[in-house]
Amino acid sequence: MITAQNVFIGFGKAAKTLAGALANRGESVIMIEASDKMYGGTCINVACIPTKTLLTSSQNNRLGDAQENYRSAIVNKNDVTGTLRSSNLHKLSDKATVTVLNGWAEFEAPKQLKVTYQNGKVDQISGERIFINTGSTPIIPEISGLATSPFMQTSETLMDQRRLPKHLAIVGGGYIGLEFASIYANFGSQVTIIDAGKQFMARDERELAMAVQRDMAAKGVEFELNAQVTQVINQVGEAKIEFNQDGQQRTITADTILVATGRKANIAKLGLDKAGIATNQRGIIVDDHLRTNVDNIWAMGDVRGGAQFTYISLDDYRIVLDQLVGDGKRTLAEQELVPHVVFLNTPVATIGLNEEQAKNQQIAYQVGKLATTAVPKAHVLGNTTGYLKVLVDPANHEILGATLYCIEAQELINMISLAMHQHLPYEVLRDQIYSHPTMTEAFNDLFGTIK
Repeated sequence: MITAQNVFIGFGKAAKTLAGALANRGESVIMIEASDKMYGGTCINVACIPTKTLLTSSQNNRLGDAQENYRSAIVNKNDVTGTLRSSNLHKLSDKATVTVLNGWAEFEAPKQLKVTYQNGKVDQISGERIFINTGSTPIIPEISGLATSPFMQTSETLMDQRRLPKHLAIVGGGYIGLEFASIYANFGSQVTIIDAGKQFMARDERELAMAVQRDMAAKGVEFELNAQVTQVINQVGEAKIEFNQDGQQRTITADTILVATGRKANIAKLGLDKAGIATNQRGIIVDDHLRTNVDNIWAMGDVRGGAQFTYISLDDYRIVLDQLVGDGKRTLAEQELVPHVVFLNTPVATIGLNEEQAKNQQIAYQVGKLATTAVPKAHVLGNTTGYLKVLVDPANHEILGATLYCIEAQELINMISLAMHQHLPYEVLRDQIYSHPTMTEAFNDLFGTIK
């Protein structure tokens, strides 16, 4: 039996950060990770970092052979993720009180685990505290012929393919599907999105959705909405994809099919029932302090069924650490207001209320809006697409929400988030002296449009 004060299942963002903090306090830590390709978690290895690296490469795809550009981009992506993965491993493995194990962990009792290694060896592990941070895994819908098709890829496996698809069909029009559509359209693939929803970007206001769809269509992305894929039939060199759209049966062919229909908590085969850990359809059930129903067992990150963002997983670490070494006041309530970003050719970033929501909820507001063409830095960067839009409370002048569809929106939204969390009146951002030329100086004019 190998014992430690703290046992972590999964090398995700929350786990690695919490493990490092506890090790720095001299506590013993065992980190169990099933794959040596996943040190650092989903974000670094198969999600945020590789996709944004590929997006950056695709936006520089101007000259030369498209296939060679794509192959080089994959090699570069692998170099980036490999460097970060190694760095994350050594941040823990080099600590005197940390042991990293590569194997599959399965509960045998509330505080006891069995770890099975690739060579068949098995170790018994026990810990005073156990933290589960095993992330999420792609959902493969039950569509005839899809799961067994050699042309099918997930968001994780597609980025390991060094052949640029000629025609990429994306099943699912959510944020993951849209990001991949932007990347591969930039590289030169024909891209078709097949989505079951009747509305494009249904969670966002129509003004934004229509602008994004128009701009993506201008780059060659095709959209098949209100379309239910019914069957995938393999052919020589390509697959035939059949779908029902508005009561009509339609067919397209593609040499690559990306399944982007969401991700689910990675809890299968963890033996949670043997530990008595309660779950639901979303994942492991936790309270506002991320505690499971079993004492001294926590679940963090995607596995608990919350918002699937690495910055949420990082905040989960803060919530748990606060219980262990702080005053225990941090809770999930602090995560109710967070930025959302879709990394497209022109990124989309939102926080709080949009104008449609404010109207529907009969919330009083004033609106400020600025076209991206009015921002000098956007011209410097060569991308004047989109607009910036904010809502403010007419009574206390606090910011109610923002929708940014512009270059560097992913950076700008964080300043607005900071102002909202600190309950600053919008005039603080309006009157701030910014360096020039920058995108942040757009806030002078944006908030200045509010009368």
